Amino acid sequence: MRVNEKYSTLPAEDRSVHIINICAIEDIGYLPSEGTLLNSLSVDPDAECKHGLYFRDGRRKVDYILVYHPKRPSGSRTLARRVQHSDAAPAARGARQDQPLPGKGSVGAVGSPEPPMDYHEDDKRFRREEYEGNLLEAGLELERDEDTKIHGVGFVKIHAPWNVLCREAEFLKLKMPTKKLYHINETRGLLKKINSVLQKITDPIQPKVAEHRPQTTKRLSYPFSREKQHLFDLSDKDSFFDSKTRSTIVYEILKRTTCTKAKYSMGITSLLANGVYSAAYPLHDGDYEGENVDFNDRKLLYQEWASYGVFYKYQPIDLVRKYFGEKIGLYFAWLGVYTQMLIPASVVGIIVFLYGCATVDDNIPSMEMCDQRHNITMCPLCDKTCSYWKMSSACATARASHLFDNPATVFFSVFMALWAATFMEHWKRKQMRLRYHWDLTGFEEEEDHPRAEYEARVLEKSLRKESKSKEKRRHIPEESTNKWKQRVKTAMAGVKLTDKVKLTWRDRFPAYFTNLVSIVFMIAVTFAIVLGVIIYRISTAAALAMNSSPSVRSNIRVTVTATAVIINLVVIILLDEVYGCIARWLTKIEVPKTEKSFEERLIFKAFLLKFVNSYTPIFYVAFFKGRFVGRPGDYVYIFRSFRMEECAPGGCLMELCIQLSIIMLGKQLIQNNLFEIGIPKMKKFIRYLRLRRQSPSDHDEYVKRKQRYEVDYTLEPFAGLTPEYMEMIIQFGFVTLFVASFPLAPLFALLNNIIEIRLDAKKFITELRRPVAVRAKDIGIWYNILRGVGKLAVIINAFVISFTSDFIPRLVYLYMYSENGTMHGFVNHTLSSFNVSDFQNGTAPNDPLDLGYEVQICRYKDYREPPWSEHKYDISKDFWAVLAARLAFVIVFQNLVMFMSDFVDWVIPDIPKDISQQVHKEKVLMVELFMREEQGKQQLLDTWMEKDRQQDEPCNNHGPKACLDSPEYPGGAL
Repeated sequence: MRVNEKYSTLPAEDRSVHIINICAIEDIGYLPSEGTLLNSLSVDPDAECKHGLYFRDGRRKVDYILVYHPKRPSGSRTLARRVQHSDAAPAARGARQDQPLPGKGSVGAVGSPEPPMDYHEDDKRFRREEYEGNLLEAGLELERDEDTKIHGVGFVKIHAPWNVLCREAEFLKLKMPTKKLYHINETRGLLKKINSVLQKITDPIQPKVAEHRPQTTKRLSYPFSREKQHLFDLSDKDSFFDSKTRSTIVYEILKRTTCTKAKYSMGITSLLANGVYSAAYPLHDGDYEGENVDFNDRKLLYQEWASYGVFYKYQPIDLVRKYFGEKIGLYFAWLGVYTQMLIPASVVGIIVFLYGCATVDDNIPSMEMCDQRHNITMCPLCDKTCSYWKMSSACATARASHLFDNPATVFFSVFMALWAATFMEHWKRKQMRLRYHWDLTGFEEEEDHPRAEYEARVLEKSLRKESKSKEKRRHIPEESTNKWKQRVKTAMAGVKLTDKVKLTWRDRFPAYFTNLVSIVFMIAVTFAIVLGVIIYRISTAAALAMNSSPSVRSNIRVTVTATAVIINLVVIILLDEVYGCIARWLTKIEVPKTEKSFEERLIFKAFLLKFVNSYTPIFYVAFFKGRFVGRPGDYVYIFRSFRMEECAPGGCLMELCIQLSIIMLGKQLIQNNLFEIGIPKMKKFIRYLRLRRQSPSDHDEYVKRKQRYEVDYTLEPFAGLTPEYMEMIIQFGFVTLFVASFPLAPLFALLNNIIEIRLDAKKFITELRRPVAVRAKDIGIWYNILRGVGKLAVIINAFVISFTSDFIPRLVYLYMYSENGTMHGFVNHTLSSFNVSDFQNGTAPNDPLDLGYEVQICRYKDYREPPWSEHKYDISKDFWAVLAARLAFVIVFQNLVMFMSDFVDWVIPDIPKDISQQVHKEKVLMVELFMREEQGKQQLLDTWMEKDRQQDEPCNNHGPKACLDSPEYPGGAL
């Protein structure tokens, strides 16, 4: 019999008060008997239940999904069932007994009972049964669907009714908008005109969403209270709590609801960790592309935020927060502020670079190095195999070094230090503004629920104590023994013991010791790899110098440096992934109590390891290369075979620039972009092949008919914001720590972030399951890390300018040694002389006549006494003068920049003045609102008392009998 025919046989009055499960009929081809019809409002064949966003009645919205794997024989088709209950606990318990659970009393396609399952599957089924029963008692409504398009996967749809939402909103102290509207203070005068002009200019780059338009009014918000529901606009209860808030409320219930049939109490996190459920997630609002797709927030975000075509527009941060929650909204807001602040840094960096390009032909030191007439003969760069060489052969390196080593570099370093301080202050103000607009003022994070692993360790510790006490009580009376058994049973039943028993530092000492040893070992591995690359550079340079022609030898340094940096880049990318996994494992064995503590410890370990991994090669080039090389005839060796590297005649700053640029650009291009784009695409393709292999004949039809919760199940689970923040913090380090050597770093960071914002947005919208919305008032530990990197940047840039750059030696020469007040003669001043007769045995060049003439004196870059001096080859007075100037510059630069940064911090208030005024205004309005309410109550009470007094007057005038006979007397009718 067809559905329409069956439905047409019902009486007209029955059609309006009954519902035939049309969505279920269409999905599974099953017609329920007349006895299974459920009371409802009406039939809605076109309801969105077809898309899986609602229960089968088309009325109740799906707020959360639990996914499990019902183990049953292949080919068996269990009919989809629903579990619908009221809030009354007795009804819930009765319904729980009537409704079959997966694997228990379910009927196959031919009506035969399923074969018995193994012990583990039975255990999981019993846990699900108890847990879902407890959810019903908590007031949630459930509906199960096992007959899905995905083979071997069952879904439990969860709906939170109105009374549960109100109860939990009050518990969570959620601020909700009231009926009271008030006007936001507007700017006046010149500032208003400037804001108006800026608004018109920026209008083309504003996203076309209602939430991003400037508002002149705002609703007064107040923590939701069931006793004060009259304060809130409840005309549309379906939209009062949006989907983000509903999923947050349900997730809080899921976390605190436990099942105790295991050895300890288990919430949803424990059930997921133990495989009782395979996934738990809220649903996306709908599809994001397609002509016939209903318009929803997800589609709007895809069009105005997650599309590369809108890369030039501002982000719709308010809509992002509305859809994903405050924590994710704050990340994208921070990323947007950081990207905007990179624009002035990029402009100044380009100007500094262009200044270097414009003055390269006027740079006297590089002109002297390139001048063939000077005919300076340099000492060999290695023993035996290397020969003498002309300084003019390093002309290209010297000219390139000037692009990044010029007086503007110092200015740019100071500018970037102040830029970092301004950025932090600007973000604090932006954060306060968002906190006000998102009704988070006064929000304080409450202590989170203990993690499942922590509870398990606590129970294990408590049971261990009980077993020890059992040994001591073997000879005590039987009554005490029975009490002890009762305590063990109570613990096994799932009573939380975290208040009495806690993990101390003694319990965690093995984990702490493992953490310390592992981190030290990982850092040692990083240093060993850097040392290996150094040995590669030394040995390769020596081999190429020995077997190459003179024309090729001039490019050996650049070739070896570039190949070594590429090796470093590959190793850094690989170790980043390894260190991320190791940091997570080390944090797990510590067993932190809460998720917040777990996240902070994980971030600290991962940042420490990745910081060392990313910056160690750069630190080596900046501060150690060329510092301990010795001198001709007395060079310093590693392992008695490899001579220490020395910097090029133009200085190490050029090599530092090459090292920094390749590692930074390589990480951004490969790790941040290709991996983020390629890996999700590859996983999606693998899932597509698996689904096609399972049902190759009707795969396309499967895809078309999938419900919303089935489509979302195939997406990647949300893994947290730590990887997203981490890559940006590492980039922030590249931009600030060594910016003196690479002024174009902010520009490349800006270009990367423009893509990164849209890439992350597209990933959140299209590739990931919808994460649970988490309230947060700031970006947490990341702000402290940013401040630490900013402070460290001042110190590192001071040392880079002072010790890596030639800026200080040039100043010393200009003001102390120059005869005519110019830089003429600077190159000759920085070179020391060496008599070739002082070479040790076996270290002189094999071909001393390679230049075509016999060399008596060669030059090398150092401040040492000449061979004709009484203390030949000792460190000269010039060295100490330059060293003193270097150290003085570090002290002055560091203190000056720190003072200027603190001054910026002091001048710019953390809270914008208009926001502080609005917050104060809200408090005043709230007091007035409650005062009027109290006055209204008092007036109403006075009116009732006046009526009572008037009713009592006949009694006083005519006596008790008249009062009793009066119809106005409440008891008169009696």
